Amino acid sequence: MCFYSSRMHFVCLECRAAYKKSAGSREADRCPQCRGELIDAGADLAVPKRRDTAGWRALEAVLRAGLTFHGGCCGTGPGYRPRTPREVQDRLALAARTGMPVKEALAVADPALTDRYGATARTRGGGARMPRQDTGSPSSS
Repeated sequence: MCFYSSRMHFVCLECRAAYKKSAGSREADRCPQCRGELIDAGADLAVPKRRDTAGWRALEAVLRAGLTFHGGCCGTGPGYRPRTPREVQDRLALAARTGMPVKEALAVADPALTDRYGATARTRGGGARMPRQDTGSPSSS
């Protein structure tokens, strides 16, 4: 049986505040504090603490790029999203280096394993194996 929350996180980046509301509610348009526009971030968002400036900078970069935290059916989740400005920087460098769109680059779990063919082109441990070298110890056969 699938369970997916009908209540979404609506985020105000100016106030560093998040509100859980149903997606169709009328008061979901504006922030109650500053009357700024709220962004529908999805149900699977882990909201950083208000004093966590680095977490909010990373969240702002992700939301401004168009990524959200809407999960799928049966607990599939939204996929990888960077949580620190350093992770955002690494993915922006990947986008600049490979020509990948920023939205796709921010969703890459490990930019070191990605090349211009996409996130699934290379996997850890892939490639040709090197033959074992003889260590000089006697064999037990």
